[in-house]
Amino acid sequence: MTAAADVSSQPILLDRLENGVLTLTLNRPERLNALDGALIEALSAGIKRAGRDPECRAVLITGAGRGFCAGADLANRAFAPGDTRPDLGQALEKGLNPIIRGIRNLPKPVVCAVNGPAAGAGANIALACDIVLAAKSAKFLQAFARIGLIPDAGGTFILPRLVGDARARALMMLAEPIGAEEAEAVGMIYHAVDDEDLMGEARTVAERLAAGPTHALGLMKRALAASPTNSFDAQLDLERDLQREAGGGDEYVEGVRAFLDKRPTDFRRKPPGK
Repeated sequence: MTAAADVSSQPILLDRLENGVLTLTLNRPERLNALDGALIEALSAGIKRAGRDPECRAVLITGAGRGFCAGADLANRAFAPGDTRPDLGQALEKGLNPIIRGIRNLPKPVVCAVNGPAAGAGANIALACDIVLAAKSAKFLQAFARIGLIPDAGGTFILPRLVGDARARALMMLAEPIGAEEAEAVGMIYHAVDDEDLMGEARTVAERLAAGPTHALGLMKRALAASPTNSFDAQLDLERDLQREAGGGDEYVEGVRAFLDKRPTDFRRKPPGK
């Protein structure tokens, strides 16, 4: 088997850039990167690797080919009379839910570059990321109602918080696609980008985050995750506690020194005496 053939058979392509960005590329282009067991397992492993590796400071997720992710692969889901029905709850518990938790809980920023259609769980994997950019040709589709299911992969939590309850209900119940530019306009994603510029801009964003204060960005994610369910007083208390942790770290020392020295920050720099 040639090296090219070996790479083409991998469900996830991992690309470590020198600037600390780990790129995870969903790699089933012939199926619009539809989620099967191997891809789910590989994506979960990639996110865990990003969390373990101190050299990884940001993650970029995208798709190979003309689509980001078509959602669950239904190729082998045809039912005959009397067939045992699959336990989709168990499949979520073992497969997609750890991925969504992994993205949201990763103490490092995650950028998603949606290079084409993002449907079902594929759309919600993208929306779980911290910063989402999409090609202007891309579309997002909560496809679940078309096959008699409810949105999963965090969709019923994340989407209403991005676009509001009324719009989220319509997008889910009517299962109508929304284009990237409209998705930006309603606050679903950060930015819609010309197709040819998508990966360049996404890498620029990921590199900027990788050069930033990784620990502080991780604490920021913790605060934002708690915000929807916290009371105002509880959120103030959490900000106090997390700011205490941030203020005791080397990144704060470097940020203040760079400000006073009128120079760019270098958050990988160790303070004197360390």
